[in-house]
Amino acid sequence: MRTLAALLAVLVAASLIGSIAVVRWIHRPGQRWRDVARARLVYGIPWGSLVVIAFVLAVYLFVQSGLADFDDPVTIPFRTWSYFYPLGMATASFSHAGPGHLIGNLAGTAVVAPIAEYAWGHYPDERDPVRTDSWAADPRVRAVVVFPLVVIGVGLVMSLFALGPVIGFSGVVFALAGFALVQYPILTIIATLGVQDVVLRLYYALQEPIRVYTAAPRPPSAPSWAGIAIQGHALGLFVGFVLGVALLKRRHSRPDPLRLWLAVLLFGFSRELWAIYWFGAENTFILYQGPGVAIVSILALVVTLSMTAPDTPLLPPPLRRLVAQPVDDESSPVTRPLELAGSARDRVVTARLERVREIIGAGQDREPGLLATLTRRRAAFLAVLGVLAILAGIAVPANFLAVDDATAASDSPLQIRDYTVEYVEGVPNEYVSGIGIEAIESDDGLESSGVIVASEQREIWLEAVSTQRLAFTGEETITVGGPGWRETVHVDRSGWEPVGNDTVYQVWLWEDGTDRQLAYESNDSRADVRIAGRNVTIGTDDGTFDLAVNASEDTATATTAIPAENETTTAGGLTFERDGETIYAAADGTRVAIASKETYNGF
Repeated sequence: MRTLAALLAVLVAASLIGSIAVVRWIHRPGQRWRDVARARLVYGIPWGSLVVIAFVLAVYLFVQSGLADFDDPVTIPFRTWSYFYPLGMATASFSHAGPGHLIGNLAGTAVVAPIAEYAWGHYPDERDPVRTDSWAADPRVRAVVVFPLVVIGVGLVMSLFALGPVIGFSGVVFALAGFALVQYPILTIIATLGVQDVVLRLYYALQEPIRVYTAAPRPPSAPSWAGIAIQGHALGLFVGFVLGVALLKRRHSRPDPLRLWLAVLLFGFSRELWAIYWFGAENTFILYQGPGVAIVSILALVVTLSMTAPDTPLLPPPLRRLVAQPVDDESSPVTRPLELAGSARDRVVTARLERVREIIGAGQDREPGLLATLTRRRAAFLAVLGVLAILAGIAVPANFLAVDDATAASDSPLQIRDYTVEYVEGVPNEYVSGIGIEAIESDDGLESSGVIVASEQREIWLEAVSTQRLAFTGEETITVGGPGWRETVHVDRSGWEPVGNDTVYQVWLWEDGTDRQLAYESNDSRADVRIAGRNVTIGTDDGTFDLAVNASEDTATATTAIPAENETTTAGGLTFERDGETIYAAADGTRVAIASKETYNGF
């Protein structure tokens, strides 16, 4: 099988290389591709993009311990939790939640970063105000130092102004895309909508030429758009727009309006920038797609106008005259007499003099103010800056907040250095609050249920595994740690389902190399059957499931542990038999199923 997979991988690579070779042979451009690339890049290679890709990959492998477990990197401490946790702010933009997240962002970087780097150029443009003897003019420095440092700087800006505990390089990828869209709209939109998918599919086809899929039920999960950092993506895109406009202004260049508008609009919709959402109670999510679509459409127009609108005044002549400030001409022959006459205390005289001043002022020269000289293009660019300020500003108050209470809410938490891991239900979410709009969603605050990871030192409070997910899967693993260390926490749920009633379950936590620790026990639950005039209630006490039998609330209760498989036990006049995963109660020749063991992953 491995030999076949290797042969198929070679076939995939050969087919693509062969296609490129044939197209190159039949296509005779006026200028060779290599010459086009070498005109702006050292040896025609985007060295800066390669350095950036290597840097992001190194963070994943060495900082996040991806080298120890590529499929399960440490992620929790490398998010933008708070300004009071600098490590998260410094690393979040360059860290990733998993291999799929990493590969997706690296593919996006490989597609748009070379376009942005080519637009900027290793060789200073003749229109760039850079001294030829300056270090910034050295193509090698611009290639492997300046461009990567600018990209890393943009990444730090993304972290500082990200809303919520985000992680990933996608904000920087959007900034690169915004910069590239301004310079080469059509090329960039083709690259992002088509080439990026080709790169990803090629990677997966080479990695696994034949893949077998098995239909299986899935655990409850949030919708795909609820996992997108919309604010971070939009922020990155507008940072790229502003940097792109600045470069256009320096080079006295202007893009084609239709191409730019179409590219920005298509990019915004294809990258789901319309998916504005917030969190509701009990694992619900609120999607404002109508307003989102309108906002994307309007902003595409504003961005286009900020670079292509004419440099004519924004206001018509009558309004410009109205907002202009009159020039105070002290040399006028009537100015001094009016001042002397204005010293009179008679109100009637004063009112008439003011009218004279208005008549005379109508003929005076007026000095145009800032609003009167504002052009349409500059007004649109100010609107772009305003959007950028709003996107960045909304994150600042949230990032200054600290977790109110990171102490354990249960009696049996698991402590790993500064981390507290516990299972709780119905506790206030210490990180996410309501949206402040009572008409849409209650603003009493959100509650969380599941495995909580908290760290007061790192300002972390995270619902790592929800109750619904754990009820479906039955077991989960959570990785905590920091630079240079990692620990794995195991979570296990086991339970019994009484006939016609809620499940009774236990949750256990333990760290690698340690004993299991009971973290949570649910309430008792009575089976919805009655045998020989008796009720059977399933409960849990100190890690043991038991059966309680009573005829009524006034009678004594007899209790026994749930029997092992294929064994029987008695209590309160009933005989309990366990047959596989089902417990039966028997009395007076009657045998009834009262409970079955909880199943997971749909089986």
